[in-house]
Amino acid sequence: MLLSTLIKAVMPFETGDNADLEIAGLHYDSRKVKPGGLFFALKGVASNGYSFVDAAVKAGAVAVVGEEAFTPPAGIRYVRVANGRLAMSQMAAAFSGFPTASLPLVGITGTNGKTTTTYLVEAILEKSGIPTAVLGTVNYRFRERAIPAPNTTPESVDLQQTLRELIDLGARGVVMEVSSHALQQRRVDGCCFDVAIFTNLTRDHLDYHLDMESYFQSKLRLFSELLNADQTKPKRRAVVNVDDPYGPRIVAGSACPVISYGLSGTADVRADQVKFSVDGICCVLVTPQGNINLHSALLGRFNLYNILSAAAAGIAMDLPLDVIREGIEHHGNVPGRMERIANHLGLTVLVDYAHTGDALENVLRTLTELKEERIITVFGCGGDRDRGKRPVMGEIAARSSDLCVITSDNPRSEQPQSIIAEVRSGIDLLGIREYASAELSHGFSEKGFVAVESRHEAIRLAVKAARPGDIILLAGKGHEDYQIIGSEKLHFDDREEAARACREFAVQVKD
Repeated sequence: MLLSTLIKAVMPFETGDNADLEIAGLHYDSRKVKPGGLFFALKGVASNGYSFVDAAVKAGAVAVVGEEAFTPPAGIRYVRVANGRLAMSQMAAAFSGFPTASLPLVGITGTNGKTTTTYLVEAILEKSGIPTAVLGTVNYRFRERAIPAPNTTPESVDLQQTLRELIDLGARGVVMEVSSHALQQRRVDGCCFDVAIFTNLTRDHLDYHLDMESYFQSKLRLFSELLNADQTKPKRRAVVNVDDPYGPRIVAGSACPVISYGLSGTADVRADQVKFSVDGICCVLVTPQGNINLHSALLGRFNLYNILSAAAAGIAMDLPLDVIREGIEHHGNVPGRMERIANHLGLTVLVDYAHTGDALENVLRTLTELKEERIITVFGCGGDRDRGKRPVMGEIAARSSDLCVITSDNPRSEQPQSIIAEVRSGIDLLGIREYASAELSHGFSEKGFVAVESRHEAIRLAVKAARPGDIILLAGKGHEDYQIIGSEKLHFDDREEAARACREFAVQVKD
């Protein structure tokens, strides 16, 4: 594509000479630049992209985009812009042919519920006859094609390229999770959203955003800046959970009409005659277009909110009520979201991605309502991340469980025992019994907790300590199949570990 064509997507200060230069590819990492490429000299937290211009040019870059007054190497074209990340997002969309301009795009943001909601909206769109691609925490996928997801929302160049690939494979609609990092870093500014969903906002990512207001403002951008109606998409809609304390602020700041959802009587889409059981959720969805009698295999109140958000998105896209119902009722399992692990021990073993205090509390509240015997929770907190949530999650897990097993998650560069110590500071306030691992070999009789650094051993201990009828919750990692220890990324999957432990102890019980 000609550089002059790419420049039309942005508002540059300077363009240099010969804007008709042919551009072969877009790059933000100098190590990946190929001949004929355009390099974005982005300002980072720990580095400055201008330090890598020479390396990019040596690799074959013929043009550079950046924010500063800059004299490029001889023969290299320089385009100066006000915001490098915004320019990259806009140019990436242009280079990939504006992939989301002519098909329905639904973006979902919030702390919890994004992934499950993407699966529900995908199912609704598929039932309406729209082949749908999904980009999210689990993976980027369309039908049989799945691409591993290194980030919930990839960098704009990778995002637009992935969207183009999925559309070329036949996707005619897209549902994507939109992270707060992506919004603050303008990764999705080149996307043309039809509908944006706000699920909720609770403490998370404060290692990056520093405070809740900054975290909120990043989420708000999706609704206040990226949902403006234009000639490409004159009808855009926001779908907002008004039961969440931040919901009314999203409504007030939205640049387009809002469809609200929640369990309160004032919401546009709400639930009536709700019944929760181990078989799922039965309810009547009340919508502006009529009522829907619904049964879903999803568990708990927090999943009812996910159902309401997906139904409201269907209403926003003017889809028939029967299509919305069929999509919700027949959607597939969500990997690592209350995922059941089959076993012959009479246990209910669930793997869930809950890695924030709010998510963990929601899951445990649901299990408390459904339990027949006891709840055993295995969880840890990630290293090099928000330390403030560690005691909070410890208190929640121990308070809501009969046995809490504190262990490692992804310790990264931190010492696991240091993380565990901060988690247990929230548990100590409860004054419950601390067990030694050996004491739990034959079960337990009173409420308590135990610290086991090895996640492998922690899962085995939970299975060993359980009795028929108990629920074991493995929280925090969900679909992830790795553990980051130091700088190493090692294979580790809670689902595999739980299944293996259950098989092993089933043999021992049989013997």
